[in-house]
Amino acid sequence: MKILVTGGLGFIGSHTVVELIRAGHEPVIFDNLYNSKIETLDKIKKITGSDVKFYKADLLDPDSMETVFKENKFDAVIHFAGLKAVGESVQLPLRYYENNISGTINLCKLMEKYGCKNIIFSSSATVYGAPKSVPIREDFPLSTTNPYGTTKLFLERILTDLTVPDKDLKVILLRYFNPIGADESGLIGEEPNGIPNNLMPYIMQVARGILPELGVFGNDYDTPDGTGVRDYIHVTDLALGHVAALKRVNTGGGVDIYNLGTGTGYSVLDIVKAFEKANGVKVPYAIKPRRAGDIAMCYADPTKAKEELGWEAKKDLETMCKDSWRYAQSLTK
Repeated sequence: MKILVTGGLGFIGSHTVVELIRAGHEPVIFDNLYNSKIETLDKIKKITGSDVKFYKADLLDPDSMETVFKENKFDAVIHFAGLKAVGESVQLPLRYYENNISGTINLCKLMEKYGCKNIIFSSSATVYGAPKSVPIREDFPLSTTNPYGTTKLFLERILTDLTVPDKDLKVILLRYFNPIGADESGLIGEEPNGIPNNLMPYIMQVARGILPELGVFGNDYDTPDGTGVRDYIHVTDLALGHVAALKRVNTGGGVDIYNLGTGTGYSVLDIVKAFEKANGVKVPYAIKPRRAGDIAMCYADPTKAKEELGWEAKKDLETMCKDSWRYAQSLTK
């Protein structure tokens, strides 16, 4: 299938492009390079041996987006593009609402105009808010604790509403937990601009000596060691979840929802210790105040994805830590 991948040079997007090519699909990348690098395109080619068509365009610029649709006939869209930092969204809510929601509406208008009836949406476990219990199932109540999560929840609702008048539209909502790791080649991985918002790239910068210590935001949560617990999933496993989801397109309209996680929760300090053990590198840390919008505990029940998509996470925490460090070390060469 020919797949438009918005945000296809980002962390999850680039790994998904690699797995789409490996599975025999033809991805076309659309990215504004706000939080990604054009060099990733060459790295994807090096990993796969395939050229990938690329457009530099922005979701908030419908004219640049329309060129992409005019020049290609897509079977499906995998939609990653969007701002994604929880803390930043609390400080800049209008920017998040405009970019994530208005941009996606522009995308949906073009899908409708050009007859593309399948979209796989990059949602998030943040749509569950602070869950009353774990593990989290897809039928749990939805709420949010920060504007980033609210944009994901609003977009889930908008995409679901679009399937009511258009019975042929297929929407697949993939609720990610916490992707870490990197492609085993060591060529692509997570490299955010500035001080990282996510745990593993933050650890990488400390391990590389760029930052003096890791800030651990809160040690008074109701968790085994007081630090936040999350479901960390290898980004390659997550990418393969999108390839599995493509099997559901063209099966009739409507909405399918899947958690993509491992089903196991690890605390911040669990991850620090696992990284140190896997790589033999010390990671000094300091306890800081809680961040606005963070919750205590969040991990998935991934049963539905296994039963309906035949997908499950395969890579263990040690592999996640080793692959992350291999990529981080490549950045210093």
